[in-house]
Amino acid sequence: MNIWGALAGGFVGTVVLTSGLRLATELQMTRIDLPFLLGTAFTSDRRRAAALGYGLHFVAGLLFALAYYLIFEAIGESGWLLGAAFGFLHAVFAGTALVDVLLPIVHPRMGTVDTAANSSPVLEPPGFLLLNYGRSTPVVMVAIHVVYGAIVGGFTALSG
Repeated sequence: MNIWGALAGGFVGTVVLTSGLRLATELQMTRIDLPFLLGTAFTSDRRRAAALGYGLHFVAGLLFALAYYLIFEAIGESGWLLGAAFGFLHAVFAGTALVDVLLPIVHPRMGTVDTAANSSPVLEPPGFLLLNYGRSTPVVMVAIHVVYGAIVGGFTALSG
C-alpha cells in the first residue's frame, strides 16, 4: 500500500462518482447536484458555483481517498471489498450528518427546516438521506459511493 495508489484511486473514483451522479441526474433518478451544492456555499453566481463546485468536489474526493488510506494503513489491509464497505459508510455519513446536518449550518444559501417563510434560499434543505432531492436519491448515493470506495480500495491494494 502506498499513498500514491490511494490518490490515483481517489482521482479515478471521483471522476466515476461525479460522472455517475451527473448521469443519474440527467436520467431523472435524482435531483442532487453535489458540486453545485458545494459551489453555492461560496458564490451566488450559478455558473461560477458549478465550476467552483466541481473543483471542490474533486478536492473532497482526494481528501476522502487520503482518509481511506489512513484507515487502510491503520488496519494493515486494503482492497476492493473493504473500500466498497468504506464507500457505504461514506454515503451514509454524507447523507445524514454531513449534508443534512452540518452543511445547512454553514451554507449561506441553503434553506433549513427553520427558514422563515419570507426568505428566499437558493437551495432547499437536502433532508435526511437527501430525500428532498428525490426518493431514489439515497440508493443512487449509496451505489455510487460504494463504487468510489471500491476503486480507492482497489487502487490502494494494487499499489502495494
